[in-house]
Amino acid sequence: MKNKYIKFVFTALILAAAVYLMFHRNIGWGIMLVFVSAIPILLFYKNEYILIAFWFLRKQNSEKARKWLSKITNSKSQLHKSQYGYYHYLLGLTFAQEEPKKVEPHMKKALEYGLNMRQDRAMATLNLAAGAIQRGRKQEAQKLLEEAKRLDKAGLMTEQIKMMKDQLKMPSMQKHLHNPQMRHRGKYF
Repeated sequence: MKNKYIKFVFTALILAAAVYLMFHRNIGWGIMLVFVSAIPILLFYKNEYILIAFWFLRKQNSEKARKWLSKITNSKSQLHKSQYGYYHYLLGLTFAQEEPKKVEPHMKKALEYGLNMRQDRAMATLNLAAGAIQRGRKQEAQKLLEEAKRLDKAGLMTEQIKMMKDQLKMPSMQKHLHNPQMRHRGKYF
């Protein structure tokens, strides 16, 4: 909350300086300060930690992205409502490699809060489908894969969707790992 007030005061000071300069015939500098005052306004709606985390994820450095996301201690007070979904989405993506069990709750929250871009919703749905496959819930995974395919209009994830559908066709390993001596035992032996 304190961070939002600092941005507001900073923006107000820059705008006041811009108006002062424009009244004193420094119109060029005044216009430049108006553009500079747009930066804190943009950062009010787009949190800088989320932007930096996006950048590190684009560079395939999930550890640094998670470090920047950890600086958001209370997401409800530090973020705008439209950013809650992307915060959980990015946390889910950073956990995807090291701790896959933590991905599913974050992706569910991201879809619950809402993601603006269709590709982001498709990626979150694809991650949920991967979690469902991992837990052996084939019907749920099939539905989620169809949803991800429907959301992926650009066709960027067709390869991953095809690979996961192939995984669904393979038999479950749990059924085949039983002890061979236990197969023919009766109910009371």
